[in-house]
Amino acid sequence: MTGLGAVFRPQLPPERLRAVTRLADESGLEQLWLWEDCFREGGISAAAAALAWSERVRVGVGLLPVPLRNVAVTAMEAATLHRLFPGRVILGVGHGVQAWMGQVGARAESPVTLLREHLGALRALLRGERLTVEGRYVTLDDVALDWPPEHPVEIYAGATGPRSLGLAGEAADGTVLTAATSPDGVRRARLLIEEGRRSAARTDPHRVVVYLLTATGPDAGARLRAELAAEGVESASGTGVAGDAATVAEAVRRLAEAGADTVVLQPTGDEPDPEGFIRFAAEEVRPLVG
Repeated sequence: MTGLGAVFRPQLPPERLRAVTRLADESGLEQLWLWEDCFREGGISAAAAALAWSERVRVGVGLLPVPLRNVAVTAMEAATLHRLFPGRVILGVGHGVQAWMGQVGARAESPVTLLREHLGALRALLRGERLTVEGRYVTLDDVALDWPPEHPVEIYAGATGPRSLGLAGEAADGTVLTAATSPDGVRRARLLIEEGRRSAARTDPHRVVVYLLTATGPDAGARLRAELAAEGVESASGTGVAGDAATVAEAVRRLAEAGADTVVLQPTGDEPDPEGFIRFAAEEVRPLVG
C-alpha cells in the first residue's frame, strides 16, 4: 500500500505545530513531515515536540542539512528520538540549499563527498559502532554512542542530481525526492538509485519518498501555478496537482506507479487552512489511494 503523508511547512510559526500535529494524529494520517529550512524551525526540536504531542503518527524530517551539523551531534539527537519514540521517527539528511549554506559559512567544496562521509559515519554510529575516521569533512576519534537505538533504524538521503541519487542508493536506506519530481523523474531516480545499490551490493529494501505540491479549495489552480512559477518548474509536466480529493489521489497513484513508496502532500506556501489541509489528506485523499 502506498504511504501517504503531509508537510507542516516552516513558513508557519512554530506555535502552529501543536494543533496540526494533534489533528494529524487524531485523523489517522500516517506521516507528518517537517523541514529544517534556513532560517526557520529546527528539524530535531520540532520533531521532538511533534512526537511528544502525538501517539501514533510517524514524524519525518526531510531534511537535515549536513553542512550545518557535526555528525556526532546528529547521531546523538537521532538516537535519542529513536529511543524515546521507537518506530515513529524518519530522518533524512542532505546537502542543504547551497546559497543558505554559504550564508552561514558552511558551504562545502564537494557536497557529495561531505554527504557520503556523513552518511557512512551516521549510520555506523546508530548501529552502535565505535569509530575513528579521518575524512575530508568528517573527523571522529574513538567515538561511540552510549545510547544507540535499541533496534536498527533507517536514514534517508535527500537527492536530486545523478551523483547524489547514486550515492543515496549506495549509502542511505531510503531517498527523499523534492516536489519538482514528476512521475518520469521518479522513474529516472529509481534507476540511478538502483545503480548505486548494485555498486554497493546492497539487497536490503530502499524506500523512496516524494513530495507532491498540492493545492485544493478556492483558487487552488492559481495558487499552484504561482508556486510552481516561483520555484522555476512551471513548465515541468506532471509536477504538482490542484483539485479535489479524487484529482489528488490520481496524482498520488501516478507517482506510486512510477516507483514512489510514500507520497507526502506539500501544501503551497500560502495555504490558507493548514489544519484543513491535514484533514483533507487524511480523511478525503487517503481512502482513495490504494
